Amino acid sequence: MPPITSTPPGRPVDPLFLALPLRQLAAAALERASQLGASHADFRLERVRSGTWRLRDAKPAGSSDSLRLGYAVRVVLDGAWGFAAGVDLTAQAAAEVAEQAVAVARLSAQISRAAGSRDVVELAEEPVHADATWVSAYEINPFDVPDAEKTGLLAEWSSRLLAAEGVSHVDADLLTVQENKFYADTAGTTTTQQRIRLHPSLEAVSVDERTGAFESMRTLAPPVGRGWEYLTGVRGSSPGGHSLNGTGWDWQGELAQLPEHLAEKVKAPSVRAGRYDLVIDPTNLWLTIHESIGHATELDRALGYEAAYAGTSFATFDQLGTLRYGSELMHVTGDRTAEHGLATIGYDDEGVATQSWDLITDGVLTGYQLDRRMAKLKDLGRSNGCAFADSPAHVPVQRMANVSLQPASDGPDTAELFAGVENGLYLVGDRSWSIDMQRYNFQFTAQRAYTIKNGQLGGQVKDFAYQATTTDFWRSMRAVGGPQTYLLAGAFNCGKAQPGQIAAVSHGCPSALFEQVNILNTQQEAAH
Repeated sequence: MPPITSTPPGRPVDPLFLALPLRQLAAAALERASQLGASHADFRLERVRSGTWRLRDAKPAGSSDSLRLGYAVRVVLDGAWGFAAGVDLTAQAAAEVAEQAVAVARLSAQISRAAGSRDVVELAEEPVHADATWVSAYEINPFDVPDAEKTGLLAEWSSRLLAAEGVSHVDADLLTVQENKFYADTAGTTTTQQRIRLHPSLEAVSVDERTGAFESMRTLAPPVGRGWEYLTGVRGSSPGGHSLNGTGWDWQGELAQLPEHLAEKVKAPSVRAGRYDLVIDPTNLWLTIHESIGHATELDRALGYEAAYAGTSFATFDQLGTLRYGSELMHVTGDRTAEHGLATIGYDDEGVATQSWDLITDGVLTGYQLDRRMAKLKDLGRSNGCAFADSPAHVPVQRMANVSLQPASDGPDTAELFAGVENGLYLVGDRSWSIDMQRYNFQFTAQRAYTIKNGQLGGQVKDFAYQATTTDFWRSMRAVGGPQTYLLAGAFNCGKAQPGQIAAVSHGCPSALFEQVNILNTQQEAAH
């Protein structure tokens, strides 16, 4: 297969990464693993650079620039996994790491047989991808931008917020990551990849000096698989009103409105508990998708292989093809190819070419997120490319794709969703959340909630949370917005596995209408 690239010329792989002895180390490790009897072996070398910049009230409060470099060898021998990692970039050391991985596999196989286990590791077939290269879609690598320019922009924006009436404090953060990976396996696949992602955020706080009471409001701009242009390349607002454009976010517009939103929230009345129709903006709905669909459709959770970190899943395998997850309007996809998605990559950490596929079709559970072992275990064909390790010291585990609710092709805009609501709330921005160990009972809050009366949008209320079971909530969805309301949001910090691993993931969705959802008054609940 010829080399593959996702970007136009001018976005080359970092030469510092390419200068490493990638192929020499891989050849030494894979050859030694094969000599020792491994039926499968793969080699993964990573160079991950992470940077953070933090400001408090427009003044620097901290920064970091860290680099992780190392490699891992994973093998299958006698039906068992073996894994080992190293940092010594010599062929001899790589071969010794392979020997350690084989030794682990042999011991694991012995323990498994002694316990009477029939759990044998087999991997789904995957075509060979030889000498494939993939680079994510971005224009300016944030690590090429001087630190003074980064902190200067954050300070300028912070000062603008601090100058607004009622703003007492401002926190500003910027997180950036450059991830390089080289992968090779005994089947002949070799991939070289580079991706960039960043997460800028500003939060304004209003404090009542007399009582000490406070409220806060954070920017809605999502983390993205883009470059520095995301902060500086404004060209206009999107039709959906989310200020997204070809290269960035309308930071000027959002920063101008943020103090007004905060001032209104400070004075807003407490919500009256009860049942409401909800119009949920994608800046809030993405998190509900993440917790109630994204994690619930990971097959390792559904089968009980993942349980210690955040539990299993109510969407068990016996319900595939029959579980009525939500209304017939519900079409949810898993996607590791979406442009600028945080979980987007060309090839996963098992050498699988990434894909897009259905998880929920017409409201029915029709698919899962898979790695090669899970796909083979349940005879589901190819893996859909969901293996990922967050560092060279960690073994790849099944991780979340960009899980997204699809818009209706001719669906309404957000204002049209209001029109059919007599008594409801419009929820904007994510805040706190809670969900049980089977991804079934949950409650979520939002940054802002506006009343809807007889189709008209009113002022804010506060002290609210919406509460439901996963299936009741998604079955109550009565309208899905059109493409003009769609937004790809997400998070840098999705946790899974033990030892714990962190992954970045995006979730796209339109605005959507849900009928008669239970709303709690959080102040009243806290008093109980």
